Amino acid sequence: MPFTPGSNYSVSLSGEDEAELRGYWEKLTPGGIASLPLEKAPWGDAFGICVDKLGDGLMVNVVGASSD
Repeated sequence: MPFTPGSNYSVSLSGEDEAELRGYWEKLTPGGIASLPLEKAPWGDAFGICVDKLGDGLMVNVVGASSD
C-alpha cells in the first residue's frame, strides 16, 4: 500500500456528554467525508467516523447515547 502522509492516525473522541460530542462532530465534519454518520451503533452507543477537510481521521463515540 502506498504511504500517504497524514493518513496513519485518527483522533478518537469518546464520552457520555452527547451534546458536547455531537457539537464537536458538527464543527469538525463540514467539508469532510463522513464514512459512517454519527448515529446509534449495534452496541448501543452513537458512533461515527469521518475524515475532516484537512484530511485528519476522526472517530466519535457517545457512550449509551439516547437519540438517533
